[in-house]
Amino acid sequence: MPDLSTASRRAVAWRRRGLALSAAALAVCASVAAASPSPERPWARTEERADCAEYVQERRPLFGDLHVHTARSQDASTQDTRISPREAYQFARGQELGIQPYDDEGRALRRVRLDRPLDFAAVTDHAEQIGEVHICTTPGDEGYDSWPCWVYRRFPRAAFFLFNGYYSMIGSRWGFCGDDAENCLGAARIVWEEHQSAAEEAYDRSPDCSFTTLVGYEWTSAPNAAHLHRNVIFRNERVPTRPISAMETGPSAMKLWQGLEADCREATPGCEAITIPHNTNWSAGTAFGSGVSLNEDITPEETPLRVRYERLVEMIQHKGESECALFPGVTDEGCGFEKAPNPYGYQEPGSMDFTRDALKRGLEIEGALGANPLAFGQIGSTDTHLGTPGLVKERGHPGHGGAGRPGNEVLDTPGPPDLTTMNPGGLAVVWAEENSRDAIFAAMRRRETYATSGTRPSLRFFGGWGYDASICASPSLARAAYDGGVPMGGDLPARPEGASSPTFVVSALRDPHPNGADLERVELVKGWLEDGEAREVVLTIAGGDTGASVDPATCERRGAGRKSLCGVWTDPDFDPGQAAFYYVRLREVPSCRWTQWACLDASVSCADPSGAPEGWEYCCGDEVPKTIQERAWSSPIWYRPAA
Repeated sequence: MPDLSTASRRAVAWRRRGLALSAAALAVCASVAAASPSPERPWARTEERADCAEYVQERRPLFGDLHVHTARSQDASTQDTRISPREAYQFARGQELGIQPYDDEGRALRRVRLDRPLDFAAVTDHAEQIGEVHICTTPGDEGYDSWPCWVYRRFPRAAFFLFNGYYSMIGSRWGFCGDDAENCLGAARIVWEEHQSAAEEAYDRSPDCSFTTLVGYEWTSAPNAAHLHRNVIFRNERVPTRPISAMETGPSAMKLWQGLEADCREATPGCEAITIPHNTNWSAGTAFGSGVSLNEDITPEETPLRVRYERLVEMIQHKGESECALFPGVTDEGCGFEKAPNPYGYQEPGSMDFTRDALKRGLEIEGALGANPLAFGQIGSTDTHLGTPGLVKERGHPGHGGAGRPGNEVLDTPGPPDLTTMNPGGLAVVWAEENSRDAIFAAMRRRETYATSGTRPSLRFFGGWGYDASICASPSLARAAYDGGVPMGGDLPARPEGASSPTFVVSALRDPHPNGADLERVELVKGWLEDGEAREVVLTIAGGDTGASVDPATCERRGAGRKSLCGVWTDPDFDPGQAAFYYVRLREVPSCRWTQWACLDASVSCADPSGAPEGWEYCCGDEVPKTIQERAWSSPIWYRPAA
């Protein structure tokens, strides 16, 4: 591991220098002063920066990754991840980086680079143990010579289990953390400063607006191994003095939100944040339950804070997709997409592991509480533990570490570089007027976002009361759709007198890059309450089967899909007395899954299945899917009865 003392001092110096230079350079620009919302810009400018040269009133899709771990995270560093927050942002902007394993001279044995830079990213290292990692890897720090730190440096994979086991069973910090954990909390502040300076250095405040960073971290609560993890994302550079850790709050999300209220909104002028749950598919049915008491329902006390902070959910990442489960009796075969086996066992249908069930539960809760604490938008991200944001390409996927194979062990045994049940992860997409922190945060707050499984199709979804079918032929579709209703993430306006049913518009464009594929169909998912019972239906509203396919033996595509899709759909079963939500799922035509690309690139021959090389046996069987249909999921649009 690198000597972080030098890196930390450099980080603090960079931050101070960068902020001073930014303030001095931008103070002369009349456009940089904080401003109130205007008809042209519907959100306030909260930071000093130049206006973006490219400003699109009807908004444009920006692609990013809001879940990234670097060498500062305990679980990443113990698999020999060496990429720093600064280098992670450089990777997101298109720079090639070396990743583990490393040879005896410290040279990386693998090189990776994005085919396309991201528009935005956030490094979200675990707040838990971030100070301990710094102390154990910084010679001269008090605690560096302690026996736990010796184990950490000498036997890092054993230390991963030792440190996590100690904290989960003992419930207190190591002695080297000092009285009241002052040493470890002080070290955490040093690393937090490094994160802020790295984000500031990479953020393009010029009119080019080529890349945006968002300061963030992960709050990692895992009671009884259930994943209640949340990424905390801040609007601008005004953030608390250190991240809030589950080691201080315990498993209570309520205490996280209360801590953000105290340390961010109240104690730090201009500070705003959202929290994004992820990996709910491994939450043992608790992710969408109470943030106060596990296995209880959401309480009136927590609802206002949950509504404020939980604006989005990360519903796909390398540890699986969390839209819906293919339980016995479920008729939506799309629910079988990228389901990483849950090590804790899936709960019964409706147990709140999956976003669709949670959205339906939100309708029920709103009827009792008068507010919906589960009205969230949807995004994707990678949860990479290699410091490589946006590395989602199927071919050549190197794994992401995390819950998969440790990155430093991938060359030790034959076979693919990750567990075959994992996947390359997804991307977060926001519809924003410009590529700036304020514009992106505003999009996340209003939930005008969607998730993708890694490709970059453009997906729009609007709801209103009077869209005409001719809107699909309009050159100003977006403007007409905004004027006539609300985009994804919004609430349908009050039903006008004489209107019978809501009408929805969906428009999708193919990802133009070779990594993408033609489009097959758009499906609409409706959930509603009928006689107090939650129901759902899935319908194809644009496109359909094209006959396009892919040859798994060569990964060559056969036939063609569609370059674009557009449809207008009116709900024929609408009941104005029933609360409902609607979202769309876009599917591309089939392509090879990453595991099949790995077989092809390894030249595995299945002419004699019994002779498949060790570690590559799956290539000649049917247990691992050979193809996938990449997809995108919009945020919902909600209907609430007038009463």
